[in-house]
Amino acid sequence: MSTLPNVRVYDALVVGMGPAGATAAYQLSQAGLSVLGLDKATHPRYKVCGGGLSARIDGILDDDYKSVIEQTIFGIQFSFRGADPFFLDSSSPIAYMVMRDRFDHLLVEKARRAGTEVHEDELVTSCRQLPDGIDVTTDRGRYVAKVLIGADGANSVVAQQLFPGRRSRRMAALESEVPIGTAPQFPGTGRALIDIGATPAGYAWIFPKQERLSIGVGDLRGGLASPKKVFDRFVQHEQGLAAWKVPHPTGHPLPVFSAYGEADRESVGLVRGRALLVGDAGHLVDPLFGEGIYYAVRSGQLAAESILNQVKDPRCSLAEYEDAVRREIYEEFLVAARVASVVYSYPRFCHHHLPRYQHIVMLYYDVLRGRETYRTFYAKAKSLIKLSLKDLLLEAVSFR
Repeated sequence: MSTLPNVRVYDALVVGMGPAGATAAYQLSQAGLSVLGLDKATHPRYKVCGGGLSARIDGILDDDYKSVIEQTIFGIQFSFRGADPFFLDSSSPIAYMVMRDRFDHLLVEKARRAGTEVHEDELVTSCRQLPDGIDVTTDRGRYVAKVLIGADGANSVVAQQLFPGRRSRRMAALESEVPIGTAPQFPGTGRALIDIGATPAGYAWIFPKQERLSIGVGDLRGGLASPKKVFDRFVQHEQGLAAWKVPHPTGHPLPVFSAYGEADRESVGLVRGRALLVGDAGHLVDPLFGEGIYYAVRSGQLAAESILNQVKDPRCSLAEYEDAVRREIYEEFLVAARVASVVYSYPRFCHHHLPRYQHIVMLYYDVLRGRETYRTFYAKAKSLIKLSLKDLLLEAVSFR
């Protein structure tokens, strides 16, 4: 292992202690590795985020995260440009709403208790590949690690410095939070709102928290010329928000996954030398509705597993992480991108037919629960629609 004078060597160094980084750090520390976690902020810290967490998280996280759930979601109110609301509720949870300051802090403290050395308010300024490790410089010091996990978000410094030429695709999103105290929830207790016509190629949302509403708009294709105007229009048209004064929204990038071919492998890769990218840094965001927290946690777990496999058997490669992501996440995203293409090309048409195809919506709810995959959802939805394909095609022309 290459060393530098007076520089401590860690088994693993994690840059960014959000859900992806904290999860990976916890798993590696639990296994006995020396882990350093760096974060430019001090936890708990406010994070602009819708805070939607699909219920399939139950399959990969311990129940301790449930202590920070703000609202359990059983159904969705779908609307088109603020009109024609359609409700579909279910008997079991499809998602949970969290405030990122509390959720992330819980994961950071869990990693710390497992043995992770956490440095907060410390900014990474440079990263350099060594023959058998990574040299990291911050505004406070210098470190060497056998492996580096880049979990530092959509504007990842690790990705910029260690993954030159990597394709970047960041979409625009705006969000505001409205304190409502103990007033009745909108669009209803246990219900979120999704408006699929609010943006040209995206959606608007209202996610209820314990005493506030998260309101936002996001474009998943990058064609939103004036996000603020779109946000204002959504707020004005949504009658359920008339009683509230909505604060000025905050913008943040949404690093949405984009389809790739084998020729693009280098430009979307997640492993270079001794460095791995996870979560938003790896653009692991669902291209249908922009979910990122579940995939951040899962990618952190997969990265930790590949590192531990190599520790146990040096013949194992860190590339196993990327292979695992391709099998478990990318293949799902490719199908989700197909669904998104239909929904955002024909938003009014899709919304109009939701009441007719409630069973397809319920299938999607099962995707959120982890009972279906996007692949099984897509296959079943196609077979259900095929029976009335001719009529649907004729209607699609009139809705275009």
